[in-house]
Amino acid sequence: MRKIGIVFGMEDTFPGAVVARINDLKAEDVRAEFLKVGGIRMAEPSGYRLIIDRISHDIPFYRAYLKNAVLGGTLVINNPFWWSADDKFFNYSLASKIGVAVPRTVILPHKQHPPGTSERSMRNLVYPLNWDEIFAYVGFPAFLKPFSGGGWKNVYRVSSPQEFFACYDQTGDLCMILQQAIDFQEYFRCYVVGQEKVHVMPYDPRRPHHERYVRDPSPIEPSLHGRLVADALKLCRALGYDLNTVEFAVQDGVPYAIDFLNPAPDADYYSVGAENFKWIVEAVAELAVKKALSSEQPQTKYHWSRFLLSETAGANIGA
Repeated sequence: MRKIGIVFGMEDTFPGAVVARINDLKAEDVRAEFLKVGGIRMAEPSGYRLIIDRISHDIPFYRAYLKNAVLGGTLVINNPFWWSADDKFFNYSLASKIGVAVPRTVILPHKQHPPGTSERSMRNLVYPLNWDEIFAYVGFPAFLKPFSGGGWKNVYRVSSPQEFFACYDQTGDLCMILQQAIDFQEYFRCYVVGQEKVHVMPYDPRRPHHERYVRDPSPIEPSLHGRLVADALKLCRALGYDLNTVEFAVQDGVPYAIDFLNPAPDADYYSVGAENFKWIVEAVAELAVKKALSSEQPQTKYHWSRFLLSETAGANIGA
């Protein structure tokens, strides 16, 4: 039996729907279930052909379990090794290298020293920073946000140096980035599944959370839709994510990739709506069954590593 497990946290609607849909597909020798795990012996096989991960970004115990499972030959959506290493600032840098439009972005030192460090730990840091140069490059308005993380936590919109410093003073030992604000006319969130399927959803981050997915949206202009799909695939193929959301803010017809580090994206029925929920459940279930029945082995190399070989290799990422 090729078992598929799903590990999850507080979410209620998506995990059960995916398990039910996988089992409804009645693929021979494939069965899905909620994963249960206790104390984990080192190097012990998990017993699962594939695991869908929805929570290890919040629970280090699960992240360690999934890495151990990969060692034993289990496929995991998404790769826990790359997910552990990834961050938004690297993603923006990679996007700029592979031809996806992104806002001007600068990573900043911690406002407060991280635990266990002092000013002597920061002797390689230029001090004071050349703030005028940073502000001239990024421009205002801008967003100050963590270099990794999600859920719009610790995100500030700033319109001047004074507002920036007032917000930066509140960030403690978080590592932050300052990013050009895109004055968007349209905004989209795209589900990307299996580095092949893309579902484009009109989205408005200015609305309350439960109203952000636009119901009954207007048709998307075909050439814009095509670029959204192409850029979303290019990013997820370069990063190696099998499940992700990519957010685009469209200014003057140009889609800027704003956020594409979402390997456990929002898939709650009451948040995304019935149509989007149906699409993501079906797409993830089909991907899980396809991978469970394949001869695929856990990925041991980062997809973006090809870019480091040469400029030519970089241009071919995601082709």
